[in-house]
Amino acid sequence: MFLTAPFVLAQTGSQVRWKEILKQPDTWYASPDATRIADNVLVYQRESGGWPKNIDMAQPLDEKAKADLAQHQKDIDSTIDNGATYIQLSFLARTFTARKLERHREAFLKGFDYLLKAQYSNGGWPQFYPDLRGYYKHITYNDDAMIGVMTLLRDVAEKRSNFLFVDDERRHKASVAVQNGIECILKTQVVVGGKRTVWCAQHDEITLAPAKARTYELPSLSGGESVGIIRFLMSIEKPTPAVIDAIKSAVEWFQESQLTGIKWVATPDNSKLHGFDRIVIRDPSAGPLWARFYEIETNRPIFVGRDGVVKYNVAEIEDERRNGYSWYVDSAVSLLKDDYPKWLKKQQH
Repeated sequence: MFLTAPFVLAQTGSQVRWKEILKQPDTWYASPDATRIADNVLVYQRESGGWPKNIDMAQPLDEKAKADLAQHQKDIDSTIDNGATYIQLSFLARTFTARKLERHREAFLKGFDYLLKAQYSNGGWPQFYPDLRGYYKHITYNDDAMIGVMTLLRDVAEKRSNFLFVDDERRHKASVAVQNGIECILKTQVVVGGKRTVWCAQHDEITLAPAKARTYELPSLSGGESVGIIRFLMSIEKPTPAVIDAIKSAVEWFQESQLTGIKWVATPDNSKLHGFDRIVIRDPSAGPLWARFYEIETNRPIFVGRDGVVKYNVAEIEDERRNGYSWYVDSAVSLLKDDYPKWLKKQQH
């Protein structure tokens, strides 16, 4: 969900929505509307080089709005959460490639340098930087944050078409950063009973152990974020034996941990905070699901409300959290059915 800053002019919306900013035809990135939005992105950029999250940067800004935003440039809320920073960088790369406006290149390079600076020596990235309070400092796979950063850096390192303007020194640094990130992924794969499983949504930045984020996000095995990690590892052109083992072990965990015969459905209910109520129903014909979180030692699905207490039945947590969070996911369906078999076949050649 993208929030509109209070000083954004909402009455004259852009034809392109921010959440679709990277899905436009190549020709659009040379358009006046793309340039306007790219200039908005520059106004939102912090002095650190990164960007805050949950803002619709496609909405038009008047001069007063821009002046107000300039007062926030020293804020320390730059983050890679919810697509922030790496999406802005991907967009700026496309607009610069299309129009060659120097201000867009400079903003990109500043943001690129921010990502390199934010990376820990162990290869991980915190959710926020430079604000490292609380769980912000944890290595963050949640919502594909670290994978999004690594994908961008790999595109730079491999000289993908929209990043040809990046200098060789930065390209080399991107390659090193990606390799260090891969090593971090391998080191953080959770081992239970001597067997590799998957990953937690966030890991301690020092010990690399599964870590707690918000009160309802406890140390656990992730049935959600782990899918994106596996897909990234499978995209490595020449995987090492360690990477291959990590992929096969994680896929095996997904195969063993799938939940069958149930559906996670929403029924209209105006008495609930969100206007609906999500429940689990029995359905023998239902496709596989995975819980968002699994207890590490027992591999049982867990559900946690804002009280931080583990429950084993999603119906036992409060309305606001039960209906305001994705407790069951199915992103591993295509991974197991299509992606993994194709990857296996590729390894055999």
